[in-house]
Amino acid sequence: MNVKLRVLSTGALFFLGQAAFAQTTKKDSASKVKQIDEVVVLGYSKTATKTKSTAAVTTISAETLENRPNTTFLNSIQGSAPGLSVNSSSGSPGSGKIDIIIRGVGSLNASTDPLYVIDGLTTSATQFRNLNPNDIESLSILKDAQATSIYGNRGANGVIVITTKTGKFNSGVRLSYDAMTSFSTFPKDKYNMSNGPQFLTIKQRLYDEFGQSPNPITNEAIANAPTTNWNKEFFRTGISQQHNLSLQFGGENVSVYSSLGYLENEGIIKGTDFKRFTFRNNIVGKSKDNRFNYSAMVGLGYSKRHQLDQEENSVSLNANGVQNVLFGSLTSDPTLAPYPYLNGKDMFNHIGQSSQKYASYILYDNMIGGVQNLFSETSINSNIKASYKLTDYLTLGNRVGIEFKQSDRNFARSPLGYLSNSVAASSEAQYGGVETISNTKDFTFNNVISLSYNQQFGEHNISLSAYADYLKAHYAFSSSTQNGLEPLFWSLGAGTGYIPFNPATPSLYVPSVSANKVNSGTLAYFATADYDYSGKYGLSATIRRDGSYRFAKENRWETFWSVAGRWNIDKESFMADSKFRMLKLRVSYGTAGNQNLGIASNNFNSIYLRPNNYLDLDKTYRGYGNLVGYYFVPSNPNLQWERQSQANIGLDFNYNSVIEGSVDVYRKLTNRLFNEITVSAASGGLNDDLSPEDYYIDGNNGELENKGVEIGLRGHIFKKEDLKLSVYVNAAYNKNKILSMDYANLTDDNVNAAGGPADQWYLYEYLGVNPDTGEQVFRGANGQATEAPTANDRVFTGKSIYAKWTGGAGIDAEYKGFFASAFFSFQAGGWQYDNLYAWAMNPLYTTIYNNVSSDLLNAWTPDNRNTDIPALSAVNADSNDRSDRYLYKTDFIRLKNVSIGYNFTKKQLGGLPIRSLKLYAQGENLYTWTDWRGYDPEPTNQYSLGVYPNPKTISVGVNVEF
Repeated sequence: MNVKLRVLSTGALFFLGQAAFAQTTKKDSASKVKQIDEVVVLGYSKTATKTKSTAAVTTISAETLENRPNTTFLNSIQGSAPGLSVNSSSGSPGSGKIDIIIRGVGSLNASTDPLYVIDGLTTSATQFRNLNPNDIESLSILKDAQATSIYGNRGANGVIVITTKTGKFNSGVRLSYDAMTSFSTFPKDKYNMSNGPQFLTIKQRLYDEFGQSPNPITNEAIANAPTTNWNKEFFRTGISQQHNLSLQFGGENVSVYSSLGYLENEGIIKGTDFKRFTFRNNIVGKSKDNRFNYSAMVGLGYSKRHQLDQEENSVSLNANGVQNVLFGSLTSDPTLAPYPYLNGKDMFNHIGQSSQKYASYILYDNMIGGVQNLFSETSINSNIKASYKLTDYLTLGNRVGIEFKQSDRNFARSPLGYLSNSVAASSEAQYGGVETISNTKDFTFNNVISLSYNQQFGEHNISLSAYADYLKAHYAFSSSTQNGLEPLFWSLGAGTGYIPFNPATPSLYVPSVSANKVNSGTLAYFATADYDYSGKYGLSATIRRDGSYRFAKENRWETFWSVAGRWNIDKESFMADSKFRMLKLRVSYGTAGNQNLGIASNNFNSIYLRPNNYLDLDKTYRGYGNLVGYYFVPSNPNLQWERQSQANIGLDFNYNSVIEGSVDVYRKLTNRLFNEITVSAASGGLNDDLSPEDYYIDGNNGELENKGVEIGLRGHIFKKEDLKLSVYVNAAYNKNKILSMDYANLTDDNVNAAGGPADQWYLYEYLGVNPDTGEQVFRGANGQATEAPTANDRVFTGKSIYAKWTGGAGIDAEYKGFFASAFFSFQAGGWQYDNLYAWAMNPLYTTIYNNVSSDLLNAWTPDNRNTDIPALSAVNADSNDRSDRYLYKTDFIRLKNVSIGYNFTKKQLGGLPIRSLKLYAQGENLYTWTDWRGYDPEPTNQYSLGVYPNPKTISVGVNVEF
């Protein structure tokens, strides 16, 4: 960490491990007590000691991230900071589907992702797949306006500042090697899917209720029914390994940190995996007189991953049973024998055009090579920083950074796969198969120049800084698709075996190409001011002027600002005999902005979202390629930034180094929400057949409020040389409410409307089962019970997909060389519609060979009236009629991580040329306490169907330092 601080004249700056601390002295009635003050990393490489910071910031250390079996560090920080919500929407190796929310959802139709900063330069989460977590020194979670307003147009959703490791000046050569092997397994569900006899029993009862005679399901068939466990066919124990080698050293004026990393992660679903190579080299230097400081940092990454096709192209896997492994594994016919064919072509020759009965076979064939989906990525993250002290008080600095990522995708339906042969037969073509080769390039240039003034006047300290920030980003995409592959010559990505198209060949062989380019960027000028008096009182202020390509000329620029103050109560004379090492009150208020219209996919940089928004012709994707003759809605040149204001009051404390923590209370208000606004047919309509309500465009409409409380505590129970024990907990409560909205689209089950929370469920109210008929009963709009609800009977449930409570708790213990730790994460107050269980509870699916839940054995009959499960033949039991019957809480407490191990002493290592040796074992996601029936309550997708769950993982590893 390259940190430069001005501290009190009675203090000194030094490094402990890799973290920077300021050592000061505090007088009490007995003696001078030394205390170590942590340095907080803020925006644009600004730093402040913990005692002097006016911002709401939480720091996560390297120890939280190292030696974890996670592809990205984002998976490792769940529950680690109050106000930080981390929900992994996919456990697929290398997936980028991780939802990060800081202090509640801040927008309805724009990006809610925080801004990420690596070593002072902004980046996107799409780069983290190729960032080695072991190269990270610390994370700073910036939460209030004082911390985020310095990033202006991109700071509204909070900021995560990532500092990578550096060497230390005047240190010897240290060589470290880490190795870990992991075993991941598939979590269990609570759907109680039927075995073979149960499946046929339900099917037999269904036929009886519909009066089919003779019943095709006999008692003998039920008694002799086999059972295939399709979970065992589709899933596996994933074996992973990672190796990290790092070298660091430093002289008087230069330090170096270099690392190499390799990760190989085998997915718990067959056919999914991830491999990554990383390299990092960080150099930090200074002149002998300490007036010139510089750093050069570069990180390289290369990765390959096989990923389920539909997971790449949608929020979750859809209900297509021939492509969705997670849906198909549950709903496959349990009486069907395991896949018996050599390949898909062999399968097609045996069964021809398949019925739904063989969906599990098609799914299995896709998984073993019938469908292939390979990604490879190369990424570069590099920056150079230099600063020069023009005088003792004035410093000029400049940082230049580039970020580049190239992503190549090879997708194919193999000519030997079942689907390809089936499509070819339907098209009367000799050869099937299709291959798409696509390439994406993402290049970002960022330059920040600064001028800083810092001077001490007796007990007064003043710091002033001015900055200019220029960012330009370029995106290019190209894709070609070839239909018709010759199986003898075709190989994925090789470009061989293509069937040429000519007028005499079937139209199936027509190739296609597509391409896209986007240029985007921002420009900003801003300044900061900090004042401190005697370490007791402090004031901070920021003002920033931002410009964005996304808006028309009249609305392109916006100004954001913040002010903050602190009172270090423990420095007052009346606290001289107090045991408080720190007692600090913070207050802040400020504004930030959001320019990211729309919500980016998990592998797309949000800066490229509709960059020339006011020029776009088709604003709501209602048109078709913006071609004349198709209905479209016009753009809106009056569109403006989303603007957010936030007030925060916080208290930081440290009592006698035994208990320390912080408490924050905040209110965050987002106005000018990106939303749909209606326009009249006269001004916006092009089709007289549509009503005025059908004409709406993107505009600024509505206000969204977030209010919350955050608390973080750590207690040091024992701090002896041979025995250390500490416990910690953090918790956050957030409640959001849409204060105003002129127009609400109520066509979906999950909606936004004034007076309610963001993304609340809009469903029928389920009352139970009619004991006389076995039909479902709902509450109608008139308050009366009904068995035939209409659209007007749906109600606002007040239940949102977002959890109100989030947090974590843990314990760390050390005894001599032994160490152990346990960490729990939790959330409460969120709701999800379990449409997978709704499918499993529909008995009609047995007629198309889909498995169902054995819970249906308790369905209503004339002899079983006291049940909450409708009759198998109930007319209104269709799972598409969504009610709150399948709306469940996503509350959970998860044993996120457990670690045990032993640190060998130098004496125990004898004459070996080893400085230290650590052996350990750990578990990740070992157990989850939840009422959620599915694999994983964590994802925040609107529906649960087919979400790749986060696996349970056991790891063993070794750390050696030479």
